[in-house]
Amino acid sequence: MAKGFQTLPGFRDFRPEDCAVRNYLFASFREVAKRYGFVEYETPILEPTELYEKKAGGELNSQLFNFIDKGDRSVTLRPEVTASLGRLVSTVQRDYPKPLRWFEIGQCFRYEKPQKGRTREFYQFNVDLIGESCAGADAELIALSIDLMSELGFVPGDYVIRLSDRAYWQKFGDTKSLSSEQCASLLQIVDKLEREKPEVTEGKLNVLGLTTAEVQEAISNPASLGENLDTVLANLEARGMGDFIEVDLSIVRGLAYYTGVVFEVFDAKKSLRAVAGGGRYDSLISALSNGSVDLPAAGFAIGDVVIRHLIEETPHAAEKMQAAIKASSGCDVYLVLADDSKQANALALAAQLRSAGIATTFSLTPAKVGKQFKQAEQAGAPLALVVGSEFPELSLKILATRSEETISADQDIVETISNILNQ
Repeated sequence: MAKGFQTLPGFRDFRPEDCAVRNYLFASFREVAKRYGFVEYETPILEPTELYEKKAGGELNSQLFNFIDKGDRSVTLRPEVTASLGRLVSTVQRDYPKPLRWFEIGQCFRYEKPQKGRTREFYQFNVDLIGESCAGADAELIALSIDLMSELGFVPGDYVIRLSDRAYWQKFGDTKSLSSEQCASLLQIVDKLEREKPEVTEGKLNVLGLTTAEVQEAISNPASLGENLDTVLANLEARGMGDFIEVDLSIVRGLAYYTGVVFEVFDAKKSLRAVAGGGRYDSLISALSNGSVDLPAAGFAIGDVVIRHLIEETPHAAEKMQAAIKASSGCDVYLVLADDSKQANALALAAQLRSAGIATTFSLTPAKVGKQFKQAEQAGAPLALVVGSEFPELSLKILATRSEETISADQDIVETISNILNQ
């Protein structure tokens, strides 16, 4: 292994092929968000630490990349996007009609153990509906997540959306005479039911005067799901999306700001692997604005690392991604110079094609024709245009089929090339 500087643990370099994947994901994110009428915004990656310490809660606070800046301020590289959105909306919401349909693709940082599908630096696609309290808004976001999975090449059976409602647990806590602080502790326990050892869970519940059996019974045999969940389920059924949904009251989400309906998108083959999640957070904006702005809100997020892993492990999704990447190759035409005396003509052709929006490249130094054809294949160019002694006659080769035809530079070369590329 070469000596020298290496990336920090959990951080990534993006080689060209990695950028191609990232661009594919971002284009898919933007396409589906636009389809649902959402518009893009952007917030800074550096925020006051207090924004997260007071409003995120849960284990996220232990994962902050925070430091003291040169102005003696405690600042943090954002671990997620929602808190930044809440801060922004609380200051500018008067300028926009409600509801706000906003999305961001932002870089985030969490100091946690790097593992498969999880890094310390990642991009998060965050979609939020602000100013709408009805259950239809929750259903709209869940529907968007389903359409996003479809856009990325997933089909029924690849994933399942596990749906719950934090309000259900609030009512459960009320029946057990739990305080608001105890209810918050209960939610943290429920969130880790599938990850912690049973004896650890039992000990934590005993402190609250509860047992694992009581909690499991509440999950498995609810007397009522509640009006909100019933409405969301009916809404999604009407859209033809009911088969993607599974009610699972053990899903509560780890962040403390969630207040109502929550959901997570799971890989169906690895049931403990969440690839996206979100829910309702009606009190966050009020908390961030010290009560001056009170807007209901709901949203969800998906990270680039985990969804890339799932795509690569799902053959039909991976095939769709690779086809899209190939179709958006950076090169349409490779100019092969077979006669050095025609270099000026080749350069003029390159300029003409580039001006028309046709991606064109060529060897910058003299090279044998065979080597130039190899470079054309390496560049991913579908076409090779050979400029030789017969100029203005040109040889056009379709590299995939090895077929060849003669065209003239005196004709409308742009139209000719465009027609072939669009076939």
